[in-house]
Amino acid sequence: MAKFVQGKKACAVNPLKMSQPIGGALAFMGLRGAMPLLHGSQGCTSFGLVLFVRHFKEAIPLQTTAMSEVATVLGGLDNVEQAVLNIYNRTKPEIIGICSTGVTETKGDDVDGYIKLIRDKYPQLADFPMVYVSTPDFKGAFQDGWEKTVEKMVQVLVKKPEPDATPDPKRVNVLPGSHLSPGDLDELRTILEDFGLEPSFLPDLAGSLDGHIPDDFTPTTIGGISVQEVAAMGQASWTIAIGEQMRAAAEAMQKKTGIPYRLFERLCGLGPNDEFFMFLSEISGREVPRKYRRQRGQLVDAMLDAHFHLGGRKLAIGAEPDLLYDVASMLHEMGTHITTAVTTTQSPVFEKLPAEEVLLGDLEDLETLAKERGCDLLLTHSHGRQAAERLNIPFHRIGIPMFDRIGAGHRMIAGYRGTRELIFTLANLCIADHEANHEVTPDTWKNPWDGDGHGHSHAPAATPTHGSAVSTAHH
Repeated sequence: MAKFVQGKKACAVNPLKMSQPIGGALAFMGLRGAMPLLHGSQGCTSFGLVLFVRHFKEAIPLQTTAMSEVATVLGGLDNVEQAVLNIYNRTKPEIIGICSTGVTETKGDDVDGYIKLIRDKYPQLADFPMVYVSTPDFKGAFQDGWEKTVEKMVQVLVKKPEPDATPDPKRVNVLPGSHLSPGDLDELRTILEDFGLEPSFLPDLAGSLDGHIPDDFTPTTIGGISVQEVAAMGQASWTIAIGEQMRAAAEAMQKKTGIPYRLFERLCGLGPNDEFFMFLSEISGREVPRKYRRQRGQLVDAMLDAHFHLGGRKLAIGAEPDLLYDVASMLHEMGTHITTAVTTTQSPVFEKLPAEEVLLGDLEDLETLAKERGCDLLLTHSHGRQAAERLNIPFHRIGIPMFDRIGAGHRMIAGYRGTRELIFTLANLCIADHEANHEVTPDTWKNPWDGDGHGHSHAPAATPTHGSAVSTAHH
């Protein structure tokens, strides 16, 4: 069990965390034809937009109510109304998702009340899907915003099934945490379908931010789960929640529809995936397909090969709680010591993390502690690259943002294959680091009698005798 330690610095020097509105906006991007709307100043949205564009390398739909100083003081009804009308008339979205920001939360805008007034005033918007989530950026973090948004989408968009309705045994709801990439969701969809199940992902970033080229330009999200499919999630037989952050959404789904849920806190590592696959076998009534038995064997072999390089390493990791817990726990099982862990918000998973403490802090804290504790492996997002340079230790990017590498949306940590890929990547980093710091070349591998390294001996000539090292070498 890790002790949770609250940082006491007056400010974040090199921030690790991202805000709740950004997490909420990303969750809305998992809906088809969606337009996320941040209720706040233009700058709040601009920074979030740039962050997502740099990470996913895709066009990102994100709008703002553009609150000015005066509008903030007087109230944002006019700005919300104008923004909703402009988006509805110009971009023709299927849904508008609204997230609050610090400035409007401080003022205390009643956005749910605003939406009711707008629906009453404009008949065309009476039944148009609009979801508002309170996501103040002066508390919580990215993961919290995602968690609240998915829970609110379940509460607002999922329809309660009829009393006599029979759940479809093949249909399964999947509520993925913000720590899973579009690549992870694609892998999970393939796994579920191979068991004969029909999964519905909420949100489904694999449909909207997986890097595909649409046939036509659209100003909204270009894929994801439709509002109609979300409404029909009440017909499923099971809900699978991935990550502790999805517990609230799974409970909301169960409360509204009566569908039982199973929470998987981790999907990176051998044990968690064994548990996951056995559960799928149980609910589908099918044996685990042969290809996954083979993948499991490949993962075990990869763990055997890589533990020589990862075992004994001292890990410094900075990430959102579920991502930190998932990846760090897998590495602990590989023999790595979780020496330094820095996170962004509180979570129950830290009670199970095999480390002494988890600090709520920033990247400066991560670097300082990593240096003090002699860490020799660093995992965090792209803003940790300078710290890794100064510490001169191997660095692997995880989480968001990852702006200095391409393919961030396709990296995987879930399933047997995702775990294997991560293990290979980290082991190779450690091998490359060892070679860089202990490189053997003709210049470093000299004959001890060869004083200047150029074949000019400054030692007295030795007369080879039978049985000596020299004569043995000649034999």
